[in-house]
Amino acid sequence: MSFDAEWATYRAAAHARLQQDEPGMRLNSADAGPGGSGGGGGQGPGGTLVAHASSINGNANLLIEIAALLHEGRPDGDAATMARAPRAHAEVAAKTQAFARFAGDQYQDTVALFAALATKLKAAGTDFARVDDDNARTFLDELLESGSYVKPEDK
Repeated sequence: MSFDAEWATYRAAAHARLQQDEPGMRLNSADAGPGGSGGGGGQGPGGTLVAHASSINGNANLLIEIAALLHEGRPDGDAATMARAPRAHAEVAAKTQAFARFAGDQYQDTVALFAALATKLKAAGTDFARVDDDNARTFLDELLESGSYVKPEDK
């Protein structure tokens, strides 16, 4: 099977999953809107953003896992030495070494970017949980301060 044919089958399968609106394909597993699709992109009924602290923390952990996997699969330093002189022409060796340095730098930047994004997302998840907890505490405080007890038989 050629690359183009294989890629077309993957695209068709992904499109079919989107048409079926599988829960795993929606942001934060938000419920589908009135049209039956999750096309709101993480928006719940009424156009409000749907977010969960567990989803935010899970995505932060996923970014850390990606960074760790990238770090484990880091480029082999000996790969560029195969093209050094006298095995290869001096110009080829110089260009290969320059490319290996550039690729290594880009690779380190990518790993650092994933780690930094995970850190920021984890901090956002912590802030989200704190705000959510503050809102719940405020609601309970207001309920205790302004609420009144009514006996069941007096309702």
